[in-house]
Amino acid sequence: MITLGGQILQSEPEGYATIRPGIVEIADGRIVGLGFGQVSNKVDHGGPDALICPGFIDTHLHLPQFDSIGAAGMRLLPWLQDVIFPAEQRWNDLDFARSMIDRVTGQCLGVGTTGICAYATVDHDATIAALTAFGEIGFRGVIGQVMMDRDAPPPLLRPSEQLVDQVARTLDRFPPDGPMAAAVTPRFALSCSEALLEDAGRLAASHDAIIQTHLAETVAECDAVGKGFGGRDYVDVYDGAGLLTPRSILGHGIHLDSPSQDRLARRGSLIAHCPTANSFLGSGTMNRHSHRSHGIPVTLGSDIGAGFERSMVRVGRAMIEAAMRISIDAGHGVDDRTRIPSAAEAWHQITAGNADALGWDDVGRIAVGRRADLLVIRPDIAWLDSRQPLAALMFAWDDRWIETTILGGRVRFCSA
Repeated sequence: MITLGGQILQSEPEGYATIRPGIVEIADGRIVGLGFGQVSNKVDHGGPDALICPGFIDTHLHLPQFDSIGAAGMRLLPWLQDVIFPAEQRWNDLDFARSMIDRVTGQCLGVGTTGICAYATVDHDATIAALTAFGEIGFRGVIGQVMMDRDAPPPLLRPSEQLVDQVARTLDRFPPDGPMAAAVTPRFALSCSEALLEDAGRLAASHDAIIQTHLAETVAECDAVGKGFGGRDYVDVYDGAGLLTPRSILGHGIHLDSPSQDRLARRGSLIAHCPTANSFLGSGTMNRHSHRSHGIPVTLGSDIGAGFERSMVRVGRAMIEAAMRISIDAGHGVDDRTRIPSAAEAWHQITAGNADALGWDDVGRIAVGRRADLLVIRPDIAWLDSRQPLAALMFAWDDRWIETTILGGRVRFCSA
């Protein structure tokens, strides 16, 4: 048995996190004991001033783009052509892909990310390698082979029939109900023929699979979709292809009108808010409050590598800052708590909030019976003396505070 002691992060039903001192007991990969009260210095990991936290969950990231962080000064479509597509072509070399996968898993563990919704590339073998590696380490999540059959460099294009066959075989090997599962991942409407989008929708329906794609990230992209699909709007294109389901994770969703929001809400589809990527590419600022008011579930993702922060704590902070900009621009100021999430809400979002939205009932919370995907965080500031300890941690965050990352009850990262 392993014991962790410290200030234990708990998520409340109202959607915010709190802390309580206590001890967590782990055995056979699960949390088997949880008690609140005085923390002994004799625990295996932690101590009275440590934070014991569920592992962070990142609902939108691109594994082959970790080496592309910081390519600044371009908008989305030129950035894809000049930076991202060349980077993703390198994954056609399986040895290179495996080497990078090893580095990416290490970086995720180092920043406390234990759950992912990730894109690989169009290469089938590289996708299998990523699913295998993340699964063997013990990550929770999904990884999808990117589906593209047009408007990308030839080395990144595949015939629709080939993509559907490969993704179907991957879904059989890594089924959607597994701890590390395959996903159906058409990149976005501009890189997919209408036939491929429809095939992807049917494939996801036949396997009850998670769908990952991008939606309404930039105005130029939305305009191009309208021109390429006979004047139809972006949401209608996806809806017609059967890609809007309660298991659909739509990256960005910045430029959506109210009817589109209503349709997404009716379909139960999720929007993965990616505030650092949106600011980096100058794509716009997503109105989280508006989406939630329409009834759209909103998750949070780093969107590496347009996103420049690997740490989900910093992405949570960026979520607060984006909401503050929206509120100020709308004339509501900075004191409207209905529009601007608190740090406690952000801590909830990057743990239980993301897990709940994805339907992952085995992670995201510290509770008896849950998977032991946990972090031991030891800040070097007097955070417990703050009037708002969780805000103090979020706004002063240092990745070096992560002392131990535990996946399935096994220590997978230790800073010591």
